[in-house]
Amino acid sequence: MVFKKLLLVLALVSLILLTACQGQQVDTTSGAFIGGTDGIVLSFEPFSIMEDGVYTIFDTEDFPIELVIKNMGENTVEPGDVVLTLIGPAHEDFSNIPDWEKSNTEEIEKISEFNPTGGEEIISFTPNAYAKYNSEIIGYNDVTWNINYKYDYETTLIINDVCFKGDLTDEKVCEVQEYKSYSVSGAPITITSVEEDTAGKGIVLLKIQVSNVGTGDSTIQSEDFDNRFSQVAYEIESPEDWECKSGGQLNEARMIDGKAEVICRLNEPLAESDLYSDSITLTFSYTYQDLIFEKLRIKESAS
Repeated sequence: MVFKKLLLVLALVSLILLTACQGQQVDTTSGAFIGGTDGIVLSFEPFSIMEDGVYTIFDTEDFPIELVIKNMGENTVEPGDVVLTLIGPAHEDFSNIPDWEKSNTEEIEKISEFNPTGGEEIISFTPNAYAKYNSEIIGYNDVTWNINYKYDYETTLIINDVCFKGDLTDEKVCEVQEYKSYSVSGAPITITSVEEDTAGKGIVLLKIQVSNVGTGDSTIQSEDFDNRFSQVAYEIESPEDWECKSGGQLNEARMIDGKAEVICRLNEPLAESDLYSDSITLTFSYTYQDLIFEKLRIKESAS
């Protein structure tokens, strides 16, 4: 009986500690944004009918290659911002594919209260005539079509009620040393926590945890991708003078294992009489890259 009571007490203590730890971090995506972890979502239109879970045609048939681009995040995509590259099969094995790289030609609207499913555009790699397989088939051949796609995107972070307090002993108005609530726009690069702290008398700093929660990689716009890590650039908008760094880099972050910490620090100490709270906005910009694929089975015809 004593042992059972001890187990019950330990369980209750663990639950209390877990609840307390969870309460430290404020993860808020409501408010200014709908939120979410999607950006551009790509999918193949059907090649043909499906047999045993695989799109299937005979070698005498032609077929379309069309992709649907959907914007499921909260950053409108401009014409030319999404680049699709068709890779995998040998070019000479197919005819009627004039270009193996295409871009969106229209603005693709973000998700919003008035457009909760976001905008979309259909891209065709066979705009004039359907694709045709040119090589000989014996039995059947499974061809995997890969689409590597990349697009310029942004994540917007609004940190609510940042406390500007020169005298930390003053308990009025707001608290400096605590996790802050925030709103973050829907995108594959997101924010998992924001903590305010002090770095000395009158110096306020923000610790922002950034994560790549998508299945692809990111890089700074107009720069090459690095297979060792993802990268983002960021910019702070605030009346106060801040310096933001990550791993010693100014206004850029490298995400190791998909994570990075950005630290923004006031350049000038607050006066002891300063006592107010304000919202601060950061914009993270990047090019995001991902890959999708679909299989097509080409069967030998009876003739």
